[in-house]
Amino acid sequence: MAVQFKIIVAEDEELQLNSLVRKIQDVDTDFTVVGAAQTGTQAYDLVCRTEPDVLITDIRMPVMSGIELLEKTRERYPMMQFIIVSGFSDFEYARSAIRLQVSDYLLKPIETEELKKALAKLKNRFLAEQNSFRDIFTPELSRQTPEQIAAALKEYLRKNYAQDINLNGIAANMNYSSSYLTRLFLQQYDTTPSKYIISLRMQKAQQLLAHNPELSVRQVGEAVGYPEQGYFSRIFKKQVGVSPLDYRGR
Repeated sequence: MAVQFKIIVAEDEELQLNSLVRKIQDVDTDFTVVGAAQTGTQAYDLVCRTEPDVLITDIRMPVMSGIELLEKTRERYPMMQFIIVSGFSDFEYARSAIRLQVSDYLLKPIETEELKKALAKLKNRFLAEQNSFRDIFTPELSRQTPEQIAAALKEYLRKNYAQDINLNGIAANMNYSSSYLTRLFLQQYDTTPSKYIISLRMQKAQQLLAHNPELSVRQVGEAVGYPEQGYFSRIFKKQVGVSPLDYRGR
């Protein structure tokens, strides 16, 4: 079946929000806008309810800024992809976006061709990833027991935790929704796929910090799926309780 990639769009200006939604739907029918929000908190609620493949957000958002929205979303859903939109070409904003592993940074007014390129890049990434799981997560697997399905997903995540993983694509390959697949996993292992990936990354990071002193903190972060050192350090401290450097020192 053809996979539809889900998008949430966050933009505080209603006219610009509606325009961006229309452009997305016009430039690539493989992307479906499943929600639109005018505040950061509304966008985050939509993300939690729909678990999209992509979040597109303006940096300047009321209640919760775009950067705060991305940080909060990245922490909970490490597999999601981001595109930032902004009317400000200030380097600090761009640097924040890069730190959060944003796929693209688009300046307003958004040119249709630039949006098309950004979505094409994401689609190519998703399709390339599908090649890695197409033979594992098949409609035939969906006819197995919940235990077997969850075990197959767990093994795939264990082997690929440091990579970007499209859970929606995995689910669609079995004619499931990502929420249903998440429930199966949660029932078997008392955790969600996203949380399991974070735990795997933190476990591996602790091993590397403790036993590979030749690796810098940046290199450890890159090895477990966090190419930006500052963001890796914050996630590590929140999950483990101390910074990577303090953990290594202990």
